[in-house]
Amino acid sequence: MGKDSKARKQKGKILTFIPTGEYYFTKGLKAYHRRDFIKAKKYLQRALQLEPGEPMIACQLAIVRTELGEYENSNQILHLILDELDEEMVECHYFLANNYAHMGFFKDAYHHAKLYMELEPDGDFTEDTEDLMELLTLEAEDMDDELYEEDDLIAKQEQARDLLESGYFPKAIELLNSVVEEYPEYWSAYNNLALAYFYLGETEKAESILMDVLERNQGNLHALCNLLVFAHYRQQTEAVEHLTSVIKKINPILTEHQFKLGATFALVGEYEPAYSLLRKLYKQGFDGDGPFYYWLSYAAYHTGHEKIAHSMWEKVLEINPEKEGFEPWNEDRIQINGFEDHVGSIFQKIESDYVEERLFALFLISVSAKKETILSSKRLTGNDKLSTLEKEYLQFIKSGKRKMNSSLRDAHETAEILYEYHHPVGTVEAGLYLMWFSVFSEMIKSGTELQNKTAWAAAMEYVWMKLRGEKMPQKEAAERYGVSVATVGKYVKLVNSFLQ
Repeated sequence: MGKDSKARKQKGKILTFIPTGEYYFTKGLKAYHRRDFIKAKKYLQRALQLEPGEPMIACQLAIVRTELGEYENSNQILHLILDELDEEMVECHYFLANNYAHMGFFKDAYHHAKLYMELEPDGDFTEDTEDLMELLTLEAEDMDDELYEEDDLIAKQEQARDLLESGYFPKAIELLNSVVEEYPEYWSAYNNLALAYFYLGETEKAESILMDVLERNQGNLHALCNLLVFAHYRQQTEAVEHLTSVIKKINPILTEHQFKLGATFALVGEYEPAYSLLRKLYKQGFDGDGPFYYWLSYAAYHTGHEKIAHSMWEKVLEINPEKEGFEPWNEDRIQINGFEDHVGSIFQKIESDYVEERLFALFLISVSAKKETILSSKRLTGNDKLSTLEKEYLQFIKSGKRKMNSSLRDAHETAEILYEYHHPVGTVEAGLYLMWFSVFSEMIKSGTELQNKTAWAAAMEYVWMKLRGEKMPQKEAAERYGVSVATVGKYVKLVNSFLQ
């Protein structure tokens, strides 16, 4: 050791290394060029978490997902870039065209290829795009208009499913209503439409849609399964037992039907038949999506196959990282905490195109145990969808001071009154709060003042229960909230007028 070693030792410092988005982006690129796409995806996902607004990172992640055959996920990222991050990143249209071509959606593929050629006639991918368009033109010559209609229909169905899974129920309803109007015998759309109405709390409407499907298309498995799910959530024991006994007699041949049946059994707690069906599909090489591995993990865990449950949950997190914390072995905690502590769901709602969902998300933040984590997230501070009113609500949640728009304060306090009776907020309860903030947004437009918060809460619960098909006399609502029956009746009329 030299004579200066002591001096060097004294002057030495330990430097803290904090990885950045650029660091992980570089590692992701290196893995991509080595064609190690699994590692590339892992690094790029981390890079995008650290820098969620960086379009170059997002685009490279989309390219990697394409290489892995994850075309739908790749398309979601590419559309996000064009819609929100950088509309001038024209090459995204070329990548979208390729993805849609791989998926068999030739009409969408041609649309994006043509867009790329129009916007970037001398771009890096011009020759490749010309080749693709020529190939698509040949495909089109072999197809009639009916196949192209089917192509468009499947695309809409996929979009609707994404909206349902993300909790954007009003937008899903809007899209699905247009689908069933255009394709009156497309039963899958009816089933998803029923689900959307059910999640919003309109159970009678949801059930009437399913009964109509079964009348016009007897034995429709999806409709039967959804009726069982509805009965399960509404704790209708006799209906659950009857429908379960009926559905257990069905021996589905189609893979899609086996998956639907297995997932339905898992959801209602019939784990043995669920595990049998889903495990069989997995052994047959079924290339499932997030929900498939989710329900297989739950069914495996509850039938004592814990090793398989953990293995399947790893696949869930690869596809949907936001599901972290919702493992079947954490089920009791989830049931206790509800949406309030599900950060992924809160962010999905606050990024919605619908004001009632954004307001609902802000309320969830106010009662969440993870409030500080959410408030400090760049995903929240970088959200440009919030209106002036919503930004004021956010500031109130951050500061806790009651000085804000009086109507907004009253709306929040009305939600707090509802929360005393309806917490934690699960899938069913969410419908009540979405209805309330939907009513409130209409009140703002009309200039109506809230005045009696307790009466609004009582009326909201009464209307919500009625829509769910559960009997609750106005007298009971009045007693629960400490107002007169006449007052409840008056405010019920107001709620219904705004819901119309």
